Amino acid sequence: MLAHSQIPHPPLSAGDSGYQRIRSDIIFGVLNPSGRLKLESMKEDYGVSVSTLREILNRLASEGFVVAEGQRGFEVAPVSIQNLRELAELRILLEHHAMTESFRAGDMEWEGRVVSAHHKLAATERAILTEGDDPELRKRYDGEFHQALISSCGSRELMQTHAVVFDKYFRYALQYRGSATVEQHRALLECALKRDAEAAKGILTEHISGCVAHALAVGRLR
Repeated sequence: MLAHSQIPHPPLSAGDSGYQRIRSDIIFGVLNPSGRLKLESMKEDYGVSVSTLREILNRLASEGFVVAEGQRGFEVAPVSIQNLRELAELRILLEHHAMTESFRAGDMEWEGRVVSAHHKLAATERAILTEGDDPELRKRYDGEFHQALISSCGSRELMQTHAVVFDKYFRYALQYRGSATVEQHRALLECALKRDAEAAKGILTEHISGCVAHALAVGRLR
């Protein structure tokens, strides 16, 4: 009998596959911020029909990754200093509250999730030093760690909202920040194991503020 993790997942529909690919291409800058999304060329690139593309782009518009321009079509959502700061503030607000609740309610299973997620993130960060950065892999394990920290908050809606905000925020975090972020992730792990939410909130604020400063230093934001 297959273990749960080995059970094969049903294949994604063309629409779901196209949605995930386009969303990822926006996050990682393959599709340029503020760039026009031309349905005819995208139909070839993503292997979906124009009607399915419209559905995907309307879905992404509802999440804030795409801007619908009425009769003019669709554009990739722009990036800006103001948007980065808004997303950073929203992440801090959501994660502070979610960590407080999660640390209070977290049991041994939660602790195991946090330790496991940090182990994978730390291994990924070590590999960057020798093999170079892989933003997609880094995002996966960074996101999993922050989600693990809040996974006992008791609110599925809060976790889903945080995940979307994290993905939008990561558009600004494509350049790796280095050792400071490694130390902050380790400190967040230690706070979780001690159930010290107040210290964790301070570290998270410093962590996100450092990411914003780094994005402003290396980017071309206005």
